[in-house]
Amino acid sequence: MPILDWLNKSHALKAAAGVPFRLLETVSSHGDTGGANNDNWLIQGDNLEALKALLPFFAGRVKCIYIDPPYNTRSAFEHYDDNLEHSQWLSLIYPRLELLRDLLAEDGSIWVSIDDNEAHYLKVVMDEVFGRGNFLCGIAWEKRYSPPPDTKEFGYVHDLVLCYRKSPNFRRNLLPLTEDQTGRYKNPDSDTRGPWKAMDYTCRFSADERPNLFYPVIQPNTGEEIWPKRTRVWAMSREVHERNVADNRLWWGAKGTNTVPALKNFLSEINQGMMPMSLWKHGLAGHTQDAMKEMLALFGDEPFSTPKPEKLVHTILHIATNPGDLVLDSFLGSGTTAAVAHKMGRRWIGIEMGEHARTHCLPRLEKVVAGEAGGISAAVDWSGGGGFRFFRLGQPVFLPDGGINPEIRFATLAAWVWYQETRTPWAPGGEPAPLLGVHEGSAYYLLYNGILGDRRPQGGNVLTGPLLAKLDGLAPPAGPRVIYGESCRLSPTRLKALGIVFKQIPYDIRAR
Repeated sequence: MPILDWLNKSHALKAAAGVPFRLLETVSSHGDTGGANNDNWLIQGDNLEALKALLPFFAGRVKCIYIDPPYNTRSAFEHYDDNLEHSQWLSLIYPRLELLRDLLAEDGSIWVSIDDNEAHYLKVVMDEVFGRGNFLCGIAWEKRYSPPPDTKEFGYVHDLVLCYRKSPNFRRNLLPLTEDQTGRYKNPDSDTRGPWKAMDYTCRFSADERPNLFYPVIQPNTGEEIWPKRTRVWAMSREVHERNVADNRLWWGAKGTNTVPALKNFLSEINQGMMPMSLWKHGLAGHTQDAMKEMLALFGDEPFSTPKPEKLVHTILHIATNPGDLVLDSFLGSGTTAAVAHKMGRRWIGIEMGEHARTHCLPRLEKVVAGEAGGISAAVDWSGGGGFRFFRLGQPVFLPDGGINPEIRFATLAAWVWYQETRTPWAPGGEPAPLLGVHEGSAYYLLYNGILGDRRPQGGNVLTGPLLAKLDGLAPPAGPRVIYGESCRLSPTRLKALGIVFKQIPYDIRAR
């Protein structure tokens, strides 16, 4: 598979691994943060570091990622440095895509808004990160009604949305039929099954290519044998045709005298939805004027030059998610993705580094919880509810010398140790305990921070014979064990005989 090279790519390939693991500090809670709302997180901070901080808790859990990164358009924006040199832009996006891939569920998908400045380079980079076979579609979103006034050679009226799946486990939803589409269904013969649309009864094969589809049908009013032209054949076998006749599915015209039938395709039988297409026009996904009006209604000004309308994000989440699924946007901007996900009953995580995370995203989401009526609210019958928590990036968990920050509590280190060993998010249950869990037959323990109630120096954090007996009493071993602690008093021979691998804190914990 072809890959893209650029200046300092080797550094970009290592950037994600070199990001320090930081704490996420709760700043405030808003609305009801219980139950499913517990996963609604607004995070202020650098999105590369924030994505790394999320891994121990959300790796493999995110159903849909939508991002609208800077387009590298060589123009100045108030809230973004969108004037990055090409190689710098690629080095910015690559490590973020790597971490986003690790957060994505196996049946999840990622959608990226972009324009022609970087779209084709981004496609090659995403082929490399997600696999070319996981590319789903490059969607053209018609964002404008007419070309901009400064048009020279070509008037750009669309952006692109690149869509990739994590694996073939991804399943998309159908879109609801529009009024324009349903309006094409009529019922001129008062069929009790309701409105229908006439479909072609032939297909583009010759009789030589599909001899089984070349046969006569009977015109019911004249009794005449009707054959398709030699350059075409019937669209279904003789057996299916006979069932169509018996089921009154053929249409011979208003007077019943047509020489070629049509098939009645009933609205009631296809009303489950419409396949998503690669061209999204205004009626489906909105346009930039919609987005500007939404900004004015929310903030009284236009704080973002290129906001996305709620309809665009609504369309993406309708295709890619179901109620209760987790949605992530690491370039949250004005908060549109989080607002739409909340209104649609999805859980969400939004990351924004600028001060407008507090001045714009936070009040916007508070308005959503209170029942804000703009955007898609009427379409999804939104009247308020739920809640979220506001976080900011805190201190690094690991010190520059590899030691553990003394401010770190048991649960934070436990989440990192579990992720380091299993590459899955840690889901603690009940009161904190040394046994973190069992993964693929191996049990993982952490002796840290006085978890066993002994807060003396080294007390409860050193693996000794009596402490091991205490661990066995809490949860008898059923297979191999990995135990993290400050030190170990048991001999290597005894550890081997007991099926225990001991790892010393902090030296055996990978800080990055």
